[in-house]
Amino acid sequence: MSNFRRRLEKSPALARVIATLIGWYLRLCIATSKWDVHGVDALEEELADGPVLCALWHGRLLMIAPHWPRRAGSLSCLHDTAPIGRAAGALQAYFGLQPIEMSARRSNVSASRVVMKRAKEGVSIGITADGPTGPGFAVKDAPLEWARIMQRPIYGYAFATKRHRILKTWDSMIVPLPFTRGAIVFDRLDVAVPRKATDDQIEAGRNAMTTELNRVTALADQMSGVT
Repeated sequence: MSNFRRRLEKSPALARVIATLIGWYLRLCIATSKWDVHGVDALEEELADGPVLCALWHGRLLMIAPHWPRRAGSLSCLHDTAPIGRAAGALQAYFGLQPIEMSARRSNVSASRVVMKRAKEGVSIGITADGPTGPGFAVKDAPLEWARIMQRPIYGYAFATKRHRILKTWDSMIVPLPFTRGAIVFDRLDVAVPRKATDDQIEAGRNAMTTELNRVTALADQMSGVT
């Protein structure tokens, strides 16, 4: 396993092969399942005015690339150079998005510059609020910082399927199964982080984002019949 991880970390071609296989599987899940959709029309109207910040829990990451409405605008999600991160970036590219590779050795300031460059180009930014290493369901500083500097609408995303597998990972990642009922949810979050936010305002934003992402995720679960 360690040899495979090293090969994946050093080989973009291997990451693309793995991403293609995963992409085929996700397409199968999409094609064979009945999906209820919430909020995509509102998101597309928002994208007509410019990019958004899209936040989600890491455990619901797997389907963001095929579910994103690319006809309305592209999306960039940062990923690191670790094996799983490299495969995630290749999966985004497979579905026509614009991933950004970011070494863990680079600073948050450097990452923010890349994000702002993409946003100025009209590309929306996607981020796992609790990623890439957890703890799960705890909003980190990066989405709050990006919300502060972008000053654009913040959307939450979640998917759910009635039949699925939950991996034994720190994020309890959801893997959909084919031939089931699913839900896709994009919803604007009631989160505001002022450009010159105080520490108290940052913490208020963190609490609000946690509450709102839990709401979006619960809605997806309810729509799919999980709860």
